Amino acid sequence: MRFFVEDLEVQFPYERVYPEQYAYMLELKRALDAKGHAMLEMPTGTGKTVTLLSLVTSYQRAHPETGKLLYCTRTIPEMEKVLEELKGVEQHRDEIFGAQRNDKLLAVGLSSRRNLCVHERVSLQTERHLVDQQCRQMTASWVRDRAKANLDASSGASSAEAQSGLCAYYERLEAQGADVLLPNGVYTLEQLKELGRSQGWCPYFWARHVIAFANVVVYNYQYLLDPKISQLVSRSMQRECVVVFDEAHNIDNICIEVMSINFRMPTLEACSRNLSRVKGEVDKLKESDSKRLNDEYQRLVSGLANTGALPANEELPANPLLPADILQQAVPGNLRRADSFVAFLKRFVAHLKKRLQVEHVVQESPLAFLAQLLNEEEIEQKPLRFVSERLRSLLRTLEVTDMQEFTPLMLIADFATLLATYQKGFCIIIEPYDERTPTLHDPLFQFCCNDASIAIAPVFERFQSVVITSGTLSPIDMYPKILGFEPRSVHSFSMSFARNIICPLVVTRGADQAALSSQFDLRSEAATVRNYGKLLLDVAATVPDGIVAFFTSYSYMQEIVREWHAMGLLKQVLQHKLVFIETTDVLETTMALENFKRACDCGRGAVFLSIARGKVAEGVDFDRHYGRGGLLLRGPFQY
Repeated sequence: MRFFVEDLEVQFPYERVYPEQYAYMLELKRALDAKGHAMLEMPTGTGKTVTLLSLVTSYQRAHPETGKLLYCTRTIPEMEKVLEELKGVEQHRDEIFGAQRNDKLLAVGLSSRRNLCVHERVSLQTERHLVDQQCRQMTASWVRDRAKANLDASSGASSAEAQSGLCAYYERLEAQGADVLLPNGVYTLEQLKELGRSQGWCPYFWARHVIAFANVVVYNYQYLLDPKISQLVSRSMQRECVVVFDEAHNIDNICIEVMSINFRMPTLEACSRNLSRVKGEVDKLKESDSKRLNDEYQRLVSGLANTGALPANEELPANPLLPADILQQAVPGNLRRADSFVAFLKRFVAHLKKRLQVEHVVQESPLAFLAQLLNEEEIEQKPLRFVSERLRSLLRTLEVTDMQEFTPLMLIADFATLLATYQKGFCIIIEPYDERTPTLHDPLFQFCCNDASIAIAPVFERFQSVVITSGTLSPIDMYPKILGFEPRSVHSFSMSFARNIICPLVVTRGADQAALSSQFDLRSEAATVRNYGKLLLDVAATVPDGIVAFFTSYSYMQEIVREWHAMGLLKQVLQHKLVFIETTDVLETTMALENFKRACDCGRGAVFLSIARGKVAEGVDFDRHYGRGGLLLRGPFQY
């Protein structure tokens, strides 16, 4: 259908628009007109995604000066859902304006190498770091230069690639040059992979290239919030872009996580091994190609900012600092020589090992930590600000491709840079024992960000319109204060029903008439755990198809499931339905969700144990037979 929101014509792919959808569009349009930010809450299941896509893309059509739509999601299923909804909007426009129209959108999703790789060997890897490592081993410029230098002039291109170990998909994409584009349309991740296979081009680097020309880009929060990733992927996005953070009820936690760093003693031990290997590689390079080290030294004298942009296939994670906080000056003299830099890092790691030798919880400010570091190791604050970028420069000079091995060292380098840069809004906590093993000495060092606004501030400053939206943003007035911005539009919409379609039931007593309490000090009692399990068993035996049960946290769910298993309740539930569990691993959760839906489709029925306000709870629609019943076991405090 076509209708007007004030003076804007909107193409909506359904025959009816709900009152809350129209009101949502109205608030969103006014925010875009004012070139300001918006915070909008509309319940899950009201068509929020298609409403937002219809309005923003219609606004792009009416106002060509509007930039891209950068749609940020948290999971791959959410990304695919957004692209499918956008495909429906575009198909509706084809019906209205004709399939041969000239203003079709180009929309792509961008994800990690693991989700887009089509290489016959590398794509078989399930671990992301292994995919990244093997990809770099075939696409790094120095690897390609060496391989091509060793090729026999009479060899064919295909045999040369086979002999040299280069990626044929990447080589064919590179051969096309900068003009390789996608025809206008909406491309899901699977469609990009299919197109990559048919063309013989790498879908990952193809998508990285195409986002510069796309009208709509769908990717993960980290591509805008995490400085290490955003400076590589989103650096070229213009101010006129419209940024949307969907399912953003946990955005404050994500902002805190991207600026926080945790490590234990094994990480520091791995750092020591990394430094020994780096020292060995530097010594070898001195003997074989000292010019490379001298060239790097001259670049450092001029300043790291002048080293130039690297090709996408050579990029390491970027500087962990926010762009405005990166020092645009030459590296201090005590870090320029590779030997001196390695010795500097060894002293820093040794100090961290000493600080982890605690018997009680230690909490202090970054300034206090820096003062002790200066007194004991004579390490000043300013050189620490350059450590992260200096390490990446050295690893590029050494032409390292197996970056996963150096992850511990890069983590400590990032910590050094963050420590020396940020003092306000951060604290340091050293805990001697893990809560899971309170009798085993296993100290944890935490550099904690306590201010969510630090990570997201550059996004609000850089883009003129940022939309924070979710099904649950309560209390909605709190989020602007937490994130430190002033939205032009703040509104919470309610769901309208034509009839009563939800039958809520509050269970206060179990089957044995024992009171069911969600109080923290009573939640782990045997009677509470047993009655929750029997409640799930009764529902599984009565309600057909799919059932979703929500817990308050991963730790509480693990505790309850462990007790249910010991009581034999899980075995009884399995007699009626299969059981699937959400975990912190995205790949495992995605597979569990697919198998849950498969069990519901075939009639076997299934139970999905999930987390309230988690990735699955807020990002997946359990519609029709996938969600015949829902259990909320101990509601979250904010509810």
